[in-house]
Amino acid sequence: MMRGADLAVLIVYLSAVVALGCTFFRKNRTPRRFMIADSSLSGRIVGLSIFATFLSSNTFLGVPGKAYAEDWNSFVFSLSLPVAAVLAVRYFIPFHRRSGQISAYEHFEARFGRWARLYAVACYLLTQLARIGSILFGVAIGLEALTGWPLFATILVTGALVTLYTLVGGIEAVIWTDVVQSIVLMAGALLVLVILLTSMPQGAAQILDIGLEHDKFSLGTFLPDFTVSSFWVVLLYGLFINLNNFGIDQSYVQRYHAASSTAEARRSVWLAACLYVPFSLIFFFIGSSLFAYYQAQPHLLEPLRAAAPAGASVADQVFPYFIVDTLPAGVGGLIIAAIVAAAMSSIDTSLNSSATIIVSDVLSKPESEAKTLRHLYSATLSMGVLGTAVAIAMIGVESVLDAWWTLSGIFAGGLLGLFLLGLAVRRAHRAEAAIATVVGVLVILWMTAGPNIPPPWGSPFHSNMIMVVGTTTIFLVGALLARRKT
Repeated sequence: MMRGADLAVLIVYLSAVVALGCTFFRKNRTPRRFMIADSSLSGRIVGLSIFATFLSSNTFLGVPGKAYAEDWNSFVFSLSLPVAAVLAVRYFIPFHRRSGQISAYEHFEARFGRWARLYAVACYLLTQLARIGSILFGVAIGLEALTGWPLFATILVTGALVTLYTLVGGIEAVIWTDVVQSIVLMAGALLVLVILLTSMPQGAAQILDIGLEHDKFSLGTFLPDFTVSSFWVVLLYGLFINLNNFGIDQSYVQRYHAASSTAEARRSVWLAACLYVPFSLIFFFIGSSLFAYYQAQPHLLEPLRAAAPAGASVADQVFPYFIVDTLPAGVGGLIIAAIVAAAMSSIDTSLNSSATIIVSDVLSKPESEAKTLRHLYSATLSMGVLGTAVAIAMIGVESVLDAWWTLSGIFAGGLLGLFLLGLAVRRAHRAEAAIATVVGVLVILWMTAGPNIPPPWGSPFHSNMIMVVGTTTIFLVGALLARRKT
């Protein structure tokens, strides 16, 4: 159970974050202020917000759990981020800043017709519901192990708190609370790492010895095998997902517009990328260190194993268990606050960007500023309720990280291909894009259903290839049709 000092730290932190978010209520007198803060923020502030969004509770809990149970194969995802950042700074940020459109998908209608815009919006909203649900569920798992609080109640309370300050504070509440949360996240990760390094019976070198003995630092097979989670599968998946994030994810596009200039927007992406890669590595090292810690002292893990259901994996709960069982009172509360911060910093972003999309792209008809603000509030609340419902529906999922990767790959699978087609193939128009999208969606559905289709008719590819193959299919089919037309 959670100690009194830890609970006090958590309550103070949550109260401070919600209060900070709510202080921006008086500023949000116009829809533009609510959505992009009147383009007034520095690149450093926006970059820390993007970084905090990267480090969701799926990273804080899912990554150590993944590294504990398996190896560092998933770290290859992080290695793709600098490549995606280069392309974002060179092409995507100037494109969106020049357009002046707050919505990332408005240009889809001008390029390919109304159907393309609605398709993009549907993909984005489904992705965000999956994201909100998986993050709420992930943090609830951690808090259940730490406090004994039931999953259902934790999901409801966390979802309600984030929805509250996002609803009243708008994008500035999201970004400034993310800045605070990014600092807590970094401090928490470094603190845990130091404690683990100094807690090994035979010193820090024992982590490397045990990790190497059990192949815990492997990045996966380097063979060109796309049926398993090889190095190349994760690298391609990471590259395509990060291109999707930087290129057409509404939450990123809003931040580009919230920055005071194109140069500041570019600076924000570089800051986020340069912070995320090393801190991602730290979280993988924490997972491997936890494995070594309990391998060297297996009796310390017995209470967790005894409490787990028969046959259940303890991987996602081992980090929270270490926090409550090993860390000093108060220090554990800071780490728990960091876990909650990781969840909140991603959920608030999804809520605000989804509300913006609903008002800009779904409603889209001109309204008075007061009425548009009311629509933004209603959309934020609706997404908060639906995302919380998705989290409740996920109770029982074995791996939070795997669930999120699979869902995001499916929903975002065709969107990047359509965006790149419009950006790079000027001769592709409505008919070519529509045919390419239909073919791409069919391929995505076939790959998603692959495990349930008897061989040899099912997809042989790993599920992380859904995003890669779906995007490539749409782009290539559209490009070939456009070339043939000429």
